[in-house]
Formats: sequence, structure tokens, C-alpha cells
Amino acid sequence: MRILTIVLAILLALPVFGQRRSRGDETVVPTFQEGITYALPRTGLRIKVKAVKESFEPGPYASFAEQLLGITDAKNRASVNWFIDEVNLETFAEPDPNQVYKAMGDAAFLVNLTADGILAGINSGASANELQQVKTNNMSGSPGKADGFSFADFNHSPVYAPGDSANNFRITRVSTERKAAAAAERILECRLARYHMVAGLMDEFHPDGEAYNTSLKELKQIEKNYLSLFVGRTTYQTEKFSFDFVPTSAAERGEVVFRFSEDAGVLPASDLSGKPVTVRVEPEKELISRYSELTGSENPGAGESRVFYRMPAIVNISLVYELKTIATARTFMAQFGQVAPVPEELLFGEYGIEFFPETGAVKSIYKK
Repeated sequence: MRILTIVLAILLALPVFGQRRSRGDETVVPTFQEGITYALPRTGLRIKVKAVKESFEPGPYASFAEQLLGITDAKNRASVNWFIDEVNLETFAEPDPNQVYKAMGDAAFLVNLTADGILAGINSGASANELQQVKTNNMSGSPGKADGFSFADFNHSPVYAPGDSANNFRITRVSTERKAAAAAERILECRLARYHMVAGLMDEFHPDGEAYNTSLKELKQIEKNYLSLFVGRTTYQTEKFSFDFVPTSAAERGEVVFRFSEDAGVLPASDLSGKPVTVRVEPEKELISRYSELTGSENPGAGESRVFYRMPAIVNISLVYELKTIATARTFMAQFGQVAPVPEELLFGEYGIEFFPETGAVKSIYKK
């Protein structure tokens, strides 16, 4: 009997979780208050980088350039050099995991959310019906097409030559020096032909100006191709990369977004073979200070319904590589601003409130 009394006392002392039913057939009344969970936004950066790969291929006759053409600076070693050609910065919004709340009381029945759970309005009908499109970040580059030129295909003389009586008419292999001499002769012939055309010394004139210009262009191209056999050729290949990055308070000192190497190009931040490219985000502290002074409230019930909005901060963004700034931007970012409660008297149906889902700032307040 004593044990039964103790058990009954414990059961009566425990709080009732769930629901409480009144006498008769009355409505079930919950013993705790539910709400609607939502998030305030934060701002991310999408960094788009266009890098160029500069490749030099030495000509097969580089060693004869000075002897046959008087060119003293012909290179005889292949090389690859990358450089950053263009950088573009874009912003995007997403729910901030550090700013998730639950709207309570009557306000919970009036919230309007975007498709990803960001607060869009109170009693306003404002919302975004579609999710943001997924954008793929290209981490391996998108190489352009080569021009198809190859020294191996540009064969201006045969590899073998027929013999004569001096060697019993045996076929002989044409030496590289002889090939180089023939190529140099073609270059001089093209230059002489262009001179004769420009000076009007040719026996026959072109019927019109268009044919004249076409002939000059063709001669220049032939000369360029033959000259590349001595001085080599440089080709350029463009590749595009993109990175998503959400700045934090540490970004004011600089955070590594990706790395870059003149030998290998754009690399992920984890690849230590490249030099770091950092992003610095510096908020306008005077504006934040003014916001901070005015976010407080003397109303003891402020924030009771757990409905908050953001006042985004203006920030200066710098992309830095080897102590050199390669891109800058000035924009707003939600996570560097201040969070404040929406006044309670605006949350109970007589008013409509709209927010900017990208920043969390108040867009408009109107009486219904």
C-alpha cells in the first residue's frame, strides 16, 4: 500500500507533456506552445576566375636562327606560364545556421517564408515560390580548342632526297641544316614578293584592291608559319573557374579562397603547391555602430514572439594575390549587420510586413 502511494505521488508530480483533455467532449488543448521555425539570411560570394595558359613551343630550327636570319634571341626551351586575366564577384543568399528562430504565439500563424526557409514577410503573402537554380562551380577549368597547328604537320621539304652519280643514286636523308636553309629561303622569298607587290614592281597587277589585300595577307601568313620554325610559337588557352565562399568575421584579416601557380594555374585552397589568393571583407563599422545603438528596446516584451529582422552592413571586398589587389567590390552582407526584434504591436494581423529575403532587412510595413 505504501509503495502504491509513492507511485501515485510521482505520477501527479510529473509535468504533463502532450495534450490535456477537458471534461466531456470539449476540444483538446495543448499544454505547450508551438511555433514556426525560420532563418535569417547570410550572404555568400561566388568568385569567377578566368585564367590564361601561355604555352611556348620552340621551333625545330631555333639553333639556326642567328646563322640564317640574323635572329639572336630565338628560344630553344619550351615553357608554360599561367596568369589571371579576369575576376568577377557575385553574391548569393542562403539561410544562416547561426540565425535560426521559432516564431511564437499569434505571429507563428502569419509568417511568410521563402522556399529555403528564410523569413519573407509577416501577414503579407510575400514569398518566393521557386528555389534558386543550382549553379555548378567548375573546379577543373574549361579548356578552349587548340588551333590545330603543329610543326610536325608543317613539312616544307621532303625527309629524303634522291641520290645522284656521286653516291650511286642512293636515297639520302635530308639534314636538318639543309631543311633550315630551305625554310629561311622561303621566308626571304615571301618578303621579296611582298616588297614587289607594294612597290608595284610585279609584271602583273591584281584586278582589284580586295585581291591585292588577300595576296598580301596570304604572304604574311606563309612567312609567319616559316618564321615560327626558327623563333617558335606561343599559344594561349583560356580556362574558367568558380568558387563559392561565405565570409565570416575572420575574413577581415583575410581568408584563403583558392591558390594559384604560374606553372599549374588555378588550384583548390588545399593544394599547397600554389600561392594563396585571399578574400578580405571589411565592414563599415560606423554604420554598424549606429545600428547597434538603436537596436535596443525599453519594452520588456520586445522579442517575445521571436520574430527578428536584419540590418545588413556595407562591406568592402578585396581579392589579394601576392600582396597585390586583383579585384575589389563594395556591397552589402547580411551576416555582418545587426539583428533586431520586430515590434510586437506590428505582429497581430493589423499590419503587413515584407522583408528582403536576400538581406533580411525590412522592405515595407503597411496597415491592412
